[in-house]
Amino acid sequence: MRILVAEDDVAIAEVLAYSLRKAGYGVDVAHDGETAEQALAQIAFDLVILDLGLPRKPGLEVLRTLRSRGSRIPVLVLTALDDVGHRVEGLDAGADDYLQKPFEFAEVEARVRALVRRGRSPNPALLTLGDLTFDRAARLARLNGEPLDLSPREVAFLEVLLERAGRLVTRDQLAARLGEGSEETSAVTLEVCAQRLRRSLAPAGIGVVAVPALGYSLQRIESST
Repeated sequence: MRILVAEDDVAIAEVLAYSLRKAGYGVDVAHDGETAEQALAQIAFDLVILDLGLPRKPGLEVLRTLRSRGSRIPVLVLTALDDVGHRVEGLDAGADDYLQKPFEFAEVEARVRALVRRGRSPNPALLTLGDLTFDRAARLARLNGEPLDLSPREVAFLEVLLERAGRLVTRDQLAARLGEGSEETSAVTLEVCAQRLRRSLAPAGIGVVAVPALGYSLQRIESST
């Protein structure tokens, strides 16, 4: 279980990281919004603890970008702002829970445990991202209600990406699901699958984004118009 702590107060970040590591979690720390956003684009985190008052890019913008990409990562928002309006704004932007500073670290840990348990709920039968749906039982993907003509390998590729929409899925994770053998063959196979899915999903503004040497991420692509 890997957690990103995005907090500009170094002392608070260090104590949070120490406490969570002691509880058995893997923890990465970012002290500004741009660094946090880069980490979220490259690493498959299971939970984010996000301060709204981050420098370089506000936490609220980081959260909105994360959700606009289709990511379902649980997010626990931290803020020093004693304002109900800010809390509502954070929750409306996609936060799963909210905690105001100053706080007790024991309460942070309890909320993290609750969010982790929630994230371990059974896999949904239907995965969705925008106009894209995937029926696990039927092994059928639809775009705007119309079935997509995909090979079994492409179906498996798409399912893994949808499970972690907005997050990086490594080549190893994809190759394991597709059942590929050698690393060289897997890399070629994955890129072929990615190219075919890009063509199929482009009309819905959904992209298969390659992260060089690491893997792929399924994201909504903003229109340039």
